[in-house]
Amino acid sequence: MSIKGAGLRLAFEKNCIDVDIALLAGTVSLPSGAKASVKYRQILKSIETIGIVEPIIVTLDRDHPGRFLVLDGQMRLEALKDLGQTKAMCLISTDDEGYTYNKRVNGLSVIQAHKMILKAAEGGVSVAQLAEALDLSANTIRAKFKLLDGICPEAIVLLAEKPATSGLFKVLRQMKPLRQIDVAQTMVNLNTYSTRLAVALLRNSSPDQLIPEVAQRSADATPSEALKRLEQELAALQADTETLQDGFGPASLQLEIIKTHVGTALLNNAAVVRWLAKRRPDHLQQLQKLSEIRQLPS
Repeated sequence: MSIKGAGLRLAFEKNCIDVDIALLAGTVSLPSGAKASVKYRQILKSIETIGIVEPIIVTLDRDHPGRFLVLDGQMRLEALKDLGQTKAMCLISTDDEGYTYNKRVNGLSVIQAHKMILKAAEGGVSVAQLAEALDLSANTIRAKFKLLDGICPEAIVLLAEKPATSGLFKVLRQMKPLRQIDVAQTMVNLNTYSTRLAVALLRNSSPDQLIPEVAQRSADATPSEALKRLEQELAALQADTETLQDGFGPASLQLEIIKTHVGTALLNNAAVVRWLAKRRPDHLQQLQKLSEIRQLPS
């Protein structure tokens, strides 16, 4: 569907449609054992209990008119088949089958999942049904309801689409709103959203930046307790550093091989360069930068 006059084209149709499952063909096969995984069981129970929430992404099959190729949602499709469903809610990609939907979107964040659970509950789905659908305990579902309690709106906006952990929000809840915003912005700048980093930033907060109970607890802590916490944090940081060091050598070798292949094979192929310049100029620019690296850091 084109947007006339703007020189732009939507990557997807605006509305979802119901498509006969018999008309859908997967572009890849599920890995062996996928149906025995916890993820597949969650998808199966979720669809069985509350229906399909996220549509299957498809594109028209050029070789078989009237049929569709599945770009994203193969596990959802298999679950629908196992449940005996005959139709699937689909969103049609207007790009060709080379369009990889998952590369254009992030996975569902903790905040987005929280909002979906709340929306389902507001729609009449019980805690027991949600627990069964998501293969979680009822207590876990109730905890998810309260995920953002005590978190200021500005921090929520900053972290809304980020891969934050549930534990991160437990730590943020111990801070006052301005400190929550400061910590959230720091994590965005560092592109790191671990609970460990949040705890470190909490420890580095002054008492007036913390909620009264936490500030009092910090003030009451003895020097030995503070030292013990510092030792634990340093030990954790050292473990992280050792993990990075262990993976640095293989990663550097892999990058050198990729760089050589890009410079000697891909960018020396005129047809590849023309295609990239026409279809993916941003990718071509990044590949050229990669090939121009003369020396990797030691």
